[in-house]
Amino acid sequence: CSLTRARARGRPDAMPPTERTKSILITGCSSGIGLDAAIELHSLGWRVFAACRQAADCERMTSEFGLETCLIDYQKPETIASGYEAVLKKTGGTLDALFNNGAYIVGGAAEDTPVAALREIFECNFFGWHDLTCRAVKTMRAQGNRGRIVQCSSILGNVVFPFRMAYSTTKFALEAHCDSLRLELMDTDIAVVSLNVGPIRTRIRENSRAHFDKHVKPNIQRSAFKTFYEQKFMPRLYGPYKRDAFELEPDAVTKTLLVALNARRPKPRYAVTFPSKLFMFLARVTPCWLLDAIKIRAIGMHPVRVKLHPPERKESSS
Repeated sequence: CSLTRARARGRPDAMPPTERTKSILITGCSSGIGLDAAIELHSLGWRVFAACRQAADCERMTSEFGLETCLIDYQKPETIASGYEAVLKKTGGTLDALFNNGAYIVGGAAEDTPVAALREIFECNFFGWHDLTCRAVKTMRAQGNRGRIVQCSSILGNVVFPFRMAYSTTKFALEAHCDSLRLELMDTDIAVVSLNVGPIRTRIRENSRAHFDKHVKPNIQRSAFKTFYEQKFMPRLYGPYKRDAFELEPDAVTKTLLVALNARRPKPRYAVTFPSKLFMFLARVTPCWLLDAIKIRAIGMHPVRVKLHPPERKESSS
């Protein structure tokens, strides 16, 4: 049975059998966190709708994993509308849970990030999530004010690191969205949960290369951080993959997702991975100057109080 399989795979919080199969829409299922969550919840008896933004990936979800799918691309509002309506047609107009997951990163210093890059990343990482979430809320209100919305956020929505500005701003916006929505739904049984995810082995770093090439790379020769890009940032971005400290596999997020889905009264947010727990704690108790120093050293930017690019001295003319 589903419960036995889940326990065998180390998932003690698996959903027990119920009279009615619960339904969940999961986005970003082509790989990584979304794919792991879709496969596991399907094995536990959930009716999973695995959304991808490419038709080929949707076909793969069905042929390889036996999942029901729909096409949703956060950057194309028409696919959000059509994909969500396709799900409701199959469920008879109900949906028990939504797990928003698809997102990408644009790395680079704030001053090197053009406005166009921010418009694009907000469309994918926030505006599309807002659109889909609001549709789910209306469905959950109509079915008796019942349901669960889980957002795959990030530790970077609580703590900002250098060269992560674009991604962090979308996740900070998402955290505010979660808090506001949770408060507005307090008189219902619709729970809103944020997963503050730390280093997880996905393809998010590899997928960020195209966005960096498009928006930031053309600016680095004129950047004040040219040396850092060339010596630290770009070798990590383009070089052979190296695991981050305390990095976990996607199933770590799925385990926490199951807790968020099955808890009678879920927490507003759950930290996933040790770095997430550590930095969320440090953000509460550490003076700003000390936390800044820790973050600067953590990414190898430059020693505290030592400028990476001291001003050039002008030679005096004789």
